[in-house]
Amino acid sequence: MKDLHVAIVGAGIGGLAAALALQRAGLRVSVHEQAPQLGEVGAGLSLSPTAAHSLRYLGIGAALDVAAYLPEDQAVRHYQDGRALQWTNRGRALLEKYGERYYLIHRADLHDALAAAVRANDAAAIRLGRRLVTLSQTGDGVRLGFADGGTATADVVVGADGSRSQTRHLLFGDSAPKYTGYIAWRGLVPMDRVPQSVLDPPSGIYVGPGHLVNRYPVRGGRLLNFVAFAEREAWTEEGWSIPSTVDELLREFEDWHPDVRTFLAAVPPENLFKWGLFDREPLTVWHRGRVTLLGDAAHPVLPFLGHGAVLAIEDSVLLARAFGSAGSIDEALARYGAARIPRAAFVVRESRLAVKVFHSHEPEKYPQKTGGRAADERLGLFDYDPTRVAV
Repeated sequence: MKDLHVAIVGAGIGGLAAALALQRAGLRVSVHEQAPQLGEVGAGLSLSPTAAHSLRYLGIGAALDVAAYLPEDQAVRHYQDGRALQWTNRGRALLEKYGERYYLIHRADLHDALAAAVRANDAAAIRLGRRLVTLSQTGDGVRLGFADGGTATADVVVGADGSRSQTRHLLFGDSAPKYTGYIAWRGLVPMDRVPQSVLDPPSGIYVGPGHLVNRYPVRGGRLLNFVAFAEREAWTEEGWSIPSTVDELLREFEDWHPDVRTFLAAVPPENLFKWGLFDREPLTVWHRGRVTLLGDAAHPVLPFLGHGAVLAIEDSVLLARAFGSAGSIDEALARYGAARIPRAAFVVRESRLAVKVFHSHEPEKYPQKTGGRAADERLGLFDYDPTRVAV
């Protein structure tokens, strides 16, 4: 199986992680990205111990050590009076239990590290301006057709083209994602605009009725990343980089604690965006023939457990390991699906439930509702190592 050519649709974090994993497994890989330039939006990512294990397995652990912010403690606070409802250790305790910790990183820093590693293996692996339009399979390969009239062939295709995946649509013909009733703002604030008095600790969340604010440093502590969630009945705008205004954001959180409003108000207007949260029901099968799905294309997940990118990175490791252990393409894709579908479906379901706790109208009861533990640890999400689980 070492002579296989795998075409990946999409060069986001999941697509590039898959490319790197498959390259390290000895396969030839091409990545087809519809954008004319390679890049990621300016936003933060939280990476759990499972993602950290995966990235070190892929050989880019140095990106975590150099570019990420390493939180020690995280606090959950009440939206109005700011009192601490729960403290969670994200460093020392996780290292002792799982052999890895939490990392907070700018998406672009991780994306750049993955792209550089893929190109170091094959300078021509990533191909831009390739928007997938058609896909057809024969007994011995897959043919891809692009909007510019170009075509490509491969032995296997991996659709890593996001929650509005064209690969998924061509494979299963299902409908578009559905709006969930939640919207979010994201912003990046230069740390010199943020009073140290509001950062106790620097990584933390505020919970309140119908709303949630999460904030943490990125870029080695030079920027404060925040995501602010709210409930809204309707949403028609496309994309997750829709410009917003600071006034709109502050009106939404007008009765929140001054510490929250302080860092929200400090965001430069050009660094503030909003988007609607969309969802799909989890698939029970991810592949047909020689085509499979990965990341949000397979399992879009709400961000309330911080596992969107984590799941895509986990997928990548298991996909490559499946090809390393199987004797045929069909066996590899079946093993990959069997290893990943239950895990992804569980996280998708639990992320939907988590928002009800975070957006509670009784935030003071947060500790009782979580059993005094962070939701991800309570659910056993870290009791999983993609580099070791059976595939």
